[in-house]
Amino acid sequence: MRIIQKILFYFLILLSLSTNAQEEVNWLSFEKAIELNKENPKPILIDVYTDWCGYCKKMDKETYANSTIAGYINKYFYAIKLNGEGKEDISYKGHTFKYRKQGKSGFHELSAALLEGQLSYPSTIFMTEKEQMLQKIPGYLSLERFEKILAYFNTGVYKDQEWADFEKNFKSNLNP
Repeated sequence: MRIIQKILFYFLILLSLSTNAQEEVNWLSFEKAIELNKENPKPILIDVYTDWCGYCKKMDKETYANSTIAGYINKYFYAIKLNGEGKEDISYKGHTFKYRKQGKSGFHELSAALLEGQLSYPSTIFMTEKEQMLQKIPGYLSLERFEKILAYFNTGVYKDQEWADFEKNFKSNLNP
C-alpha cells in the first residue's frame, strides 16, 4: 500500500509541474504578497538578491526564466523579489524595516532579519502559508536542483520525509 501511495504522490507532483506554465515568475512586493496571503493562503518564496550579484543574475536567467519553474512558482507560491540592499522601507508585523548604511554600501534590515544576519546572495527563503520560516537556502540553485526543492516544500513532504529519500525518488518534469 505504501508503494502505491508513493507512486501516486510522485505522479501528482509531475502532473502539477506539467501545468500550462507562464513564461515569467509573477514577482510581488513583500507587502503585496503578505496582503494576498491573508486572502488566499499559499507558501511564500523569497528571492533575496542584490543588483551587483552575478549569481543572482545567473539564477534569474537560467532558473527563474524556465517556463516550467515559473509556472510552478506562480501556481503554488507567492513569489517575492527582495533586494538585500534595497532602500525602500518595508512594514511587516508591526515593525518598519529600513535600509542600513554600513561602510561603502549597506543592507536592508528585513533581508538581514530573514537571513538571521547571514547575508549571502542569492538566497532563497521558503515560508509556510502562515508566514513561518521553513528554510533558508544560500547560493545559486540550478534549474534541476530548484525543481526538486520547490516540489519538496510545496507538497508538504518535508514534514515526514528526509530530503535524501525525496531526492533519490524524485522524477524531473523539465524538458531535456
